[in-house]
Amino acid sequence: MHKEQAIAVIDSGVGGLTVAKEVMQQFPNERILYVGDNARCPYGSKTPEEIRSYSFQMIDFVAHTPLKALVIACNTATAVVLEEAQATLKLPVIGVIEPGARAAVQATRNRRIGVIGTETTIRTQAYTRALLRLQPDLHVCGLACPAFVPLVETHLAHTEEARRVVQETLKPLLREELDTLILGCTHYPLLAPIIQEVMGDQVRLISSAEETARELAVHIGSKNRAPISRSGEKGPDHLFVTSGDADMFREIAEEWLGTQVAVEHHSLVKTVQS
Repeated sequence: MHKEQAIAVIDSGVGGLTVAKEVMQQFPNERILYVGDNARCPYGSKTPEEIRSYSFQMIDFVAHTPLKALVIACNTATAVVLEEAQATLKLPVIGVIEPGARAAVQATRNRRIGVIGTETTIRTQAYTRALLRLQPDLHVCGLACPAFVPLVETHLAHTEEARRVVQETLKPLLREELDTLILGCTHYPLLAPIIQEVMGDQVRLISSAEETARELAVHIGSKNRAPISRSGEKGPDHLFVTSGDADMFREIAEEWLGTQVAVEHHSLVKTVQS
């Protein structure tokens, strides 16, 4: 990475690409350093101690680059380590739960909101607490969807297998009369077309990516949000890092971002131990 400050985006795998894409769109002049811990994904079934350890290994990795801000783009990691990271680091640290909750409260009309996420995210009730702080009379229904992240990480999001798994998993929510559903894992927007089909058009899906990028603007200012001025001018030199299969990561990233990306493989464990 260059000496110029970057915005770091960390995630358990490819899910945070949904946040990175929004940040890149809203801040086209900003350099992105993305780290996905694909080798140990999913985080949702890990213990809080493991999640904390893995998250701070990613933070340790990006800390070697001059940073303008850090976005914890993983809902599970946000639920476990956000407050500690904010207290530890001397730079803006932004999670994805509060922005997602705010967007959901603004969207709902019948005050019945669903949240789907990893086992840890749902168990901690991080979204429920955030939602009820904003509007105490909400009906909030949470559902863990542990099978969703592996579908995305293995590039099966567009398959009939994914459709079958999503239909079966979301059945309990169909009787809740929801009008808003928070995709409480950054992997889930890559399954959004199937989720929308299963839930029906009357349910609005909320991804926290856009709101997270807006919150980022509050912390770093908005001067770099304007489009790159000259047509054809080369954009920032982004770097994407994975602890897993670089080729598979690149394939998913380029499909989702709509552009070629530079991907490197790094063992995050060795980074901490060195």
